Amino acid sequence: MSGQTDIKNELHSLRDYLRWGMSEFGRAGLFFGHGSDNAYDEALVLLSHALSMPIDSPVDMLDARLTGAEKDEVIALFKRRVEERLPAAYLTKEAWFAGLSFYVDERVLVPRSPIAELIEKGFEPWLGGIQLPRILDLCTGSGCIGIACAYAFEEAIVDLADISQDACNVAAINIARHELNHRVNVLQSDVFSGLAGERYQLIVSNPPYVDEEDLADMPEEYRREPVLGLTAGRDGLSITRRILLEAANFLSDDGLLVVEVGNSCVALDEAFPDVPFTWLEFERGGHGVFVMSKSQLVEYAACFESIQDSD
Repeated sequence: MSGQTDIKNELHSLRDYLRWGMSEFGRAGLFFGHGSDNAYDEALVLLSHALSMPIDSPVDMLDARLTGAEKDEVIALFKRRVEERLPAAYLTKEAWFAGLSFYVDERVLVPRSPIAELIEKGFEPWLGGIQLPRILDLCTGSGCIGIACAYAFEEAIVDLADISQDACNVAAINIARHELNHRVNVLQSDVFSGLAGERYQLIVSNPPYVDEEDLADMPEEYRREPVLGLTAGRDGLSITRRILLEAANFLSDDGLLVVEVGNSCVALDEAFPDVPFTWLEFERGGHGVFVMSKSQLVEYAACFESIQDSD
């Protein structure tokens, strides 16, 4: 980046710093995929945070001039984004999911699942209008999926479960942030190991699913996220296999399982060729999410039991 004194002398308005940030991000070859997909939106997020302004402020505000202290704050934030390759959400400590704001830091992945679209639609037509007294968000991370479900299903009790105590701590912050302590709980659990005897009408999971090849090819920004939340063995399916094998024991008879496996969807189809996975399509993009009823899990239990983990 150019000298800070020169920058401050030459740039004065929000528009100046927005344009300059975009150029710096482009020159640095940053990758965008943690809430924004382009340099403009990324720079706007960081600029708005540095100035404590709503991101949807009137466009006329772009012509407002910054104080010297504000210039220092913006430059420092842009500099960290470029030099440390930290996703913007880790710098602002905020990410948006299903229209809701969540606290995030380096202990959890930055929310970006297409499951948000399913939540906004009430998981229809897949739920078929069944009542949802209890919901489980398995491998919850920040808790965004389960908390968004709590908003969508206002009478439901929601459990958030994760193997990582760090992730559970972040999820607890978000439960309190959304004032949902009365019906959203967080539990430390290695998949289902800490949930003995529980039954749910809906289990939603965005587990680790990145395979070894994809992990090696990931941009630097993804390497700033916790590896525990990303990787799942050689083919990305070590956690998903456990979910498929055990989920029926934790679902009600009319229950539904929803799991995201991303690019590992091909490997999953190859691992279980006799299982007719229902892969969902999304209007806003995203892939690798399947739905499966309890009856299907029971029907294909022998398939899930016969396939050993390939790791």
